[in-house]
Amino acid sequence: MDIVAILGAGAWGTALAINTSPRHATRLWARDEQQVQRMQALRRNERYLPDAALPESLQISSDFDASVEHARDGLIVIATPMSGLGDMLKRLPSDAPGVLWLCKGFQEGTGWLGHEVARAVCPGCRVGVLSGPSFAIEVAHGQPTALVAASVDAALGDEAVAALHSDNLRIYTSSDPVGVEVGGAVKNVLAIATGIADGMRLGLNARAALITRGLAEMTRLGLALGAQAETFMGLSGLGDLVLTATGDLSRNRKVGLLLAQGTPLPQILRELGHVAEGVYSAAMVLRRAKARNVEMPITEAVVAVLEGRATPRQAVGAFRPRPPFGSRRNPPVTFEAMPVR
Repeated sequence: MDIVAILGAGAWGTALAINTSPRHATRLWARDEQQVQRMQALRRNERYLPDAALPESLQISSDFDASVEHARDGLIVIATPMSGLGDMLKRLPSDAPGVLWLCKGFQEGTGWLGHEVARAVCPGCRVGVLSGPSFAIEVAHGQPTALVAASVDAALGDEAVAALHSDNLRIYTSSDPVGVEVGGAVKNVLAIATGIADGMRLGLNARAALITRGLAEMTRLGLALGAQAETFMGLSGLGDLVLTATGDLSRNRKVGLLLAQGTPLPQILRELGHVAEGVYSAAMVLRRAKARNVEMPITEAVVAVLEGRATPRQAVGAFRPRPPFGSRRNPPVTFEAMPVR
């Protein structure tokens, strides 16, 4: 039996714990002791997943050190927002087992991806990212889902499959954490753009064009940061983008829809109740793109709306097809010859 510790009892961490605990000794760590007590008593996470029952086999604790020690011979999964990843890694002991994180985005301030955060604060750790098209509630309810565990450490990928793979949750492996992380981060920004376009009633044709052009933006940035092109035709690229940009459960898409309706961003974030990573990472995505001389007009328009420098109606111009002539600083990205993973 594998041993798993999941650090973070939000929707995604809870959903993964529900999935693993019937098969493996799983401990779910939550920062708030009162939340832990309520979850233990009700066998539900009322705040994040009220409709999903917690298996009796699932251990729940607010003791961080004990939770990490629980997985000394197993796997640690960090399930905090991107803003908490660095702190979680810093708290791990030097002899921690393999670590995966679920968060998707660029760190505010530094603009780092998850693997760059880990390299800075936990250089000796065996680390990777678990990503892909997934809504937490569907994972919690046992609906079919496919994810990718990406790491330069091939053994860690195998450990992730052994610990997390099940009849309803299929885990693939990748040696390209950069591409997987870029896909997971940029798709949130593009989902905001798609939400704005849908909220402005631009139509399904426009949505398809926007998603396709967004995939090209994502790929250009990924290649500039050292990713493999074929990664973006896989689960963490095209798959996650389609889900987040079109799914009604997408928080980032909802942000875009509400922005198009004229709802102020602070009000949207208050009422959302969950973190929409695209809001916090959009400016960092654009900063990394400009540093590499990569054109990302859709991302640039989203940032302008989020920062209040443009209205959704004004931003729509960036979502429409571009003129046939103009800057060719970034050659078009084509996918015809790319293998599909």
